[in-house]
Amino acid sequence: MTYPQLTMLIAGEAVGAAGRRSHAVVNPATGASLGELPLADAADLDRALAAAAAGFRRWRDTPAAKRAQVLLGAAALLRERQEDIARNATLEQGKPIAETRLEVVSAINLFTFYAAECQRVYGRQLTRPAGLRSIVTHEPVGPVAAFAPWNFPIINPARKLGAPIAAGCSVILKSAEETPASALALVQALHDAGLPGDVAQAVFGVPDEVSRHLLASPVIRKLSFTGSTVVGKHLMKLAAEDCKRTTMELGGHGPVLVFADTDLDRALDSLVANKYRNAGQVCVSPTRFLVEDSIFGRFRDGFVERARAITVGDGLAAGTRMGPMANPRRPEAMDRLIGGARDAGARLLTGGQRVGNQGFFYTPSVLGEVPIETAIMNEEPFGPVAILNPMAGEAEMVAEANRLPYGLAAYAWTADGARQRRLAREIEAGMVSLNGAGVASPDSPFGGVKWSGHGHEDGPEGLMACLVTKAVHEA
Repeated sequence: MTYPQLTMLIAGEAVGAAGRRSHAVVNPATGASLGELPLADAADLDRALAAAAAGFRRWRDTPAAKRAQVLLGAAALLRERQEDIARNATLEQGKPIAETRLEVVSAINLFTFYAAECQRVYGRQLTRPAGLRSIVTHEPVGPVAAFAPWNFPIINPARKLGAPIAAGCSVILKSAEETPASALALVQALHDAGLPGDVAQAVFGVPDEVSRHLLASPVIRKLSFTGSTVVGKHLMKLAAEDCKRTTMELGGHGPVLVFADTDLDRALDSLVANKYRNAGQVCVSPTRFLVEDSIFGRFRDGFVERARAITVGDGLAAGTRMGPMANPRRPEAMDRLIGGARDAGARLLTGGQRVGNQGFFYTPSVLGEVPIETAIMNEEPFGPVAILNPMAGEAEMVAEANRLPYGLAAYAWTADGARQRRLAREIEAGMVSLNGAGVASPDSPFGGVKWSGHGHEDGPEGLMACLVTKAVHEA
């Protein structure tokens, strides 16, 4: 199998790169070009907007059972095509193929969940005197402009597509130019399952050009964005001009509170595996490890030992546990953040350097006793680096966990049930994992608070985010 020819999908038509601007898609393991991706111009975007408006008018009136049939059909096609989709995702994003296979499974599970959930959109009838009738209904919000990043090239676009399509909306998906084949495979599976071509479309382009053009149009009624806090704030300002609904899943800096009463080996096995998943390029990555003083030395030594044992290499190679970073910007960011921490007095316990002379590989890195004023303690590192700091006890740990304006995911490890309940209440995050690392599942809301965004994807909440509520009163 070879990497596919890249197109946009506009109004049901594949639009190729011939005669237009294009972007070279690069394999991050080798630096070699995989293909040329066409970039949209204003006329392409206007065509997509017109198609989205027409598609919405038809799809909103399509029975829920038919929408469910399409989603289940797409899930079946993804299952059949899993290996090809996973291989292409690894080629363009870099992560081990075991991880991209799991992404395909996550997309299948999400489409399957929404196939059932879209048939459970219930309104209600209010109690009124005889002769009067008041009901509450839920209707699709309208065409959605959806922007997905490169770090999870399959499940992120699936989230942008599953809930709106289940709700009866049309979608213009602008996924990352670094990882286009993955997003195109999802849209194509939906089309092949019977979704009209104007209900889900895929465009690519210069990000600011595309976002400004789509969000300036009155056709678009909702913005769904996953990405950095800086870009998210910019897009919210654009969306505010037309009072568009927004769902924003933004940056994080995941705190991990580790208490002396925990099963240390179990915690380390879980935390190290999840820290270096996708080379740390994960919005919910455990990053700031806040460890009780009495076990800090054992935790630090066990963490470093496990980090050094991680095999770094091409994501398609057998035995690889961590692939390259996704683009040349990420190793540069690691050098800057780790270097700044060391200059301020932090201890580099392992890693802190690039690997090889091709691609964008970086060593699994661990910093210890990092001063609070350093950039890495205040900026999301989004890379394979863990920050380990000793803490006096619960009050200090919670204060540090909540210190930053981010609040996406947080983690805590303790055997004390009462403490677990306190932490679940006191930690300021949209998702909290106790004695584990999982924060995402199809039936559970995914989203943050504070600068980490608002609104939710996944779960019934993700579907409701694509619906508007209407009260109807009859006299």
